[in-house]
Amino acid sequence: MSKRPDLRHERRFWVGGLQVIAGLDEVGMGPMAGPVVAAAVIFPPETFIKGVHDSKQLTPEQREELFPLIHQRALCVTVGVAEVDEIDRLNIYHAAVTAHLRALAALRPEPQHVLVDGRRIRALTLPHTAIVGGDRKSFCIAAASIVAKVTRDRMMVELDARYPGYGFARHKGYCTADHIAAVERLGPSPIHRTSFAPVMAAAQLKLAV
Repeated sequence: MSKRPDLRHERRFWVGGLQVIAGLDEVGMGPMAGPVVAAAVIFPPETFIKGVHDSKQLTPEQREELFPLIHQRALCVTVGVAEVDEIDRLNIYHAAVTAHLRALAALRPEPQHVLVDGRRIRALTLPHTAIVGGDRKSFCIAAASIVAKVTRDRMMVELDARYPGYGFARHKGYCTADHIAAVERLGPSPIHRTSFAPVMAAAQLKLAV
């Protein structure tokens, strides 16, 4: 089993006198349908919830169990969403940054420092530290990854009811073989990312039939 996140990154700032540390992460960069969702979480110093891990390392049941615990123990939990039209207009990277900034703007209190999974966010004016693989190392980033994942998965289940036939509740918009086959058969839905190559290819195939 991979090493679980701990509080070492947060403690670097707590011992220096900063108390309001936020973790930030997003999900939905890779799918060819649905929004990208970012989450930001602030915990009281030394708060730790057993079982919190990178959302990809947990089962759906484990994520659903941890989701309310994170909300109960956190000072603040916020979510930012960038919709499909923004992804197609801005590109997926800049849409994700938009979701990040929306999540952080809603935090109260404003964080004194932000721990970010991956790389630095140039558009973010708040002091922040990027941690490669942060959702596997930092507790607050891992918690944010769970919140973002559960939130987006629930959104995709709702979208499955609105746009039946594509299997959104099952694959959550990712590029599975059955998802691609559904787009080839039905054409893209309003929540498909038309700027993504698999959607463009499937749409062209549908038009050629």
